[in-house]
Amino acid sequence: MTLKEKVKLYTTTTAIKSVIKVLPKISDERWLSIVKGRVYRLKKKEERDFLENLLVNLKKASAKMAPSVRNKVVMNLINNAMIQGQPRRKAFTEKYGITPPNHIVISPTMKCNLKCYGCYAWQYSKKEDLPYDVCNRIVDEANAIGIYFFVITGGEPFVWPELYDFLSRHNDSFFQIYTNGTIIDDEVAKKLAELGNAVPCISVEGFEKETAARRGSETWGRIMDAMDALNRNGVLFGFSVTATRENNDLVVSDEFIDFFVNKGCFIGWYFNYIPIGREPNLDLMPTPEQRDYRRKRILEIRKTKNIVVADFWNDGNLVNGCMAGGKNYLHINVNGDVEPCVFVHFAADNIKEKSLAEVITSPFFMAFRKRQPYTENHLRPCTIIDNPQVLRDIVAETGAYSTHDGAETIITDLAKQLDEYSCAYGRIADKVWNEEYVPDEEKQAVS
Repeated sequence: MTLKEKVKLYTTTTAIKSVIKVLPKISDERWLSIVKGRVYRLKKKEERDFLENLLVNLKKASAKMAPSVRNKVVMNLINNAMIQGQPRRKAFTEKYGITPPNHIVISPTMKCNLKCYGCYAWQYSKKEDLPYDVCNRIVDEANAIGIYFFVITGGEPFVWPELYDFLSRHNDSFFQIYTNGTIIDDEVAKKLAELGNAVPCISVEGFEKETAARRGSETWGRIMDAMDALNRNGVLFGFSVTATRENNDLVVSDEFIDFFVNKGCFIGWYFNYIPIGREPNLDLMPTPEQRDYRRKRILEIRKTKNIVVADFWNDGNLVNGCMAGGKNYLHINVNGDVEPCVFVHFAADNIKEKSLAEVITSPFFMAFRKRQPYTENHLRPCTIIDNPQVLRDIVAETGAYSTHDGAETIITDLAKQLDEYSCAYGRIADKVWNEEYVPDEEKQAVS
């Protein structure tokens, strides 16, 4: 790193530190000006708009954050992950010729206190957790290449006995935790407020009726209590929802969004139901028409509601197609197998045997990279439901293995049905892409 770069990073850090206490009071414009050098390096307007929306909503939410939470959001999520890590990321790119992912998903345990219908992780082994020293090494190696943002999933992360020690040990990184919320009480919320570097995102399926149908009759009340405890203690949190054919329209309705904004949610994550895990069922997948409706509603919500929302299947245009295979992220499961995506249960490498850098640059992950984006239409990003032949080709080419019994059905038994779905959705998505996303001077038939 040059002296000029060192001075710039030091100056940025100093400026950011100086605004932590007064963050809720400064203007949106002043806040963005401090980090605009990083925000505006993004080329696409949609990417810049999304990141600005995220930063502004973080600033607004900071008024209710506990002091430690506010400090960690600013210093870990913004300063370390978005700014200070950049020289290390640049060095990785110069050495390997590819950019490292911007976050890593880790499943340290697959144990869970619920038995939800359709659980994507149901088939993984629940006998042993990912060794604690391996979890720590993953984060240490990630930090060394400029990655400071991590997602903890499972299983249920709050049954993992090392969770709080893990968050404390890596107090310069920032974590998002996908959880069913039923273990979060006032005591847990206080711990999270003290640690400051974790954002729980609690799974719901709609309102009480829909959530109870999938997660059990007692879960809704416990989820509501968990959100109240987090809100009361100044912990940043959000919701996570799996869109199905049955709840797709409900979970993007004004009624639904307004309810969770009023509960204090800062962020909402949307996942398309994928036929893997426990009793896979293609009839649960939103129809192509429903998926496109959700896309339109997500765009409307961003403009009209005081919440950050993101849709992993409909926001391909924000990340130029598929995020998987180490391009933006990867998933390390409980056995140490490194999967290209949380929903693609195939691997060719195990983190217990290789370094993170070796995995990121492995032939398996590079097979995804060299094909991305899989089509010019970034509304069709996925190798499972939009470009299923791509996943089959990569698995055959690299000799990747399925990471649990039954995972292979996504490329065997379900192949014909997924081909039919991808074609049906493709007809809708191609028309939308050409009409709404392609500039007039570049309009052409999208193949």
